Amino acid sequence: MALDNLSPFKVAAVQAMPVFLNRSATVEKACDLIAAAGQEGAHLVVFPEAFIPAYPDWVWTVPSGEEGTLNELYAELLANAVTIPSEATEQLCRAARLANTYVAMGMNERNSEASGASLYNTMLFIDDQGQIMGKHRKLVPTAGERLVWAQGDGSTLRVYDTPLGKLGGLICWENYMPLARYAMYAWGTQIYIAATWDRGQPWLSTIRHIAKEGRVYVIGCCIAMRKDDIPDHYAMKQKYYTENPSGADEWINVGDSAIVNPEGEFIAGPLHKQEGILYAEIDPRMLQGPKWMLDVAGHYARPDVFQLTVNTERRDMIRMEPDLEAMKLPFAP
Repeated sequence: MALDNLSPFKVAAVQAMPVFLNRSATVEKACDLIAAAGQEGAHLVVFPEAFIPAYPDWVWTVPSGEEGTLNELYAELLANAVTIPSEATEQLCRAARLANTYVAMGMNERNSEASGASLYNTMLFIDDQGQIMGKHRKLVPTAGERLVWAQGDGSTLRVYDTPLGKLGGLICWENYMPLARYAMYAWGTQIYIAATWDRGQPWLSTIRHIAKEGRVYVIGCCIAMRKDDIPDHYAMKQKYYTENPSGADEWINVGDSAIVNPEGEFIAGPLHKQEGILYAEIDPRMLQGPKWMLDVAGHYARPDVFQLTVNTERRDMIRMEPDLEAMKLPFAP
């Protein structure tokens, strides 16, 4: 993508519901949405947190003592999770290449490097040539999310230098971690992705604050989910998602995806209680001029007073000692 550094360009935030716990169908839906956004001229398409194969909302509704129900749901989530790389990621990469767009995709990722039975809340970054740039695993699953997701490590905390600008971001309530945000700013993030399950005014205020604080464009993206999106054959739907006598409506999550400019102003959305694709224009000049007044990782920082150390070492589950024969030690068997 040959873009002049000061040329405005279009980005997209997809607010959609995955096909509940169905990886193959959700990947197909994602590819169709990537194609649609590409046809509208989007150079970056952002998807919500845990889009493939769905956000496990049951962690907030099914009591932790319901071991049988939770075991069944986790087994199905694991079976439909994504291995990186795999045929599922190849499909997504092909869709990005055909649409000539960058893609940030939220997913449940299987820990294929170890047991293959644990999951991470992961954001996958794909370039416009269909190549995987990298991934970010959520550092701290929030409360009930710890029933299904393991903790990521600092090795996946990074920013990507692209022709669109420096691309980075955090997942859901990682955005409430001041030091994680500061790392994103200090690494020069310009387009900041806030993939989430959160919604409502406190969250919308948060992404506006991040945009103003970091002088970045923020793309907040969430799933819009109704009770009817959970198939009826799940017993937990009838038991835990029945209508509240006081009159709860059909929505489990109203969405509230939005795109915010570096002044903290909404330039698209919030999109409420509906599926759709938000589009907005990124003006690179807004990433530069406003920083004369506030640059929290530049002239407004005080590294002589405050310092941040980020451990980017990969935290492996198992480490192998050097092979004795290869080391040619005399006591090798």
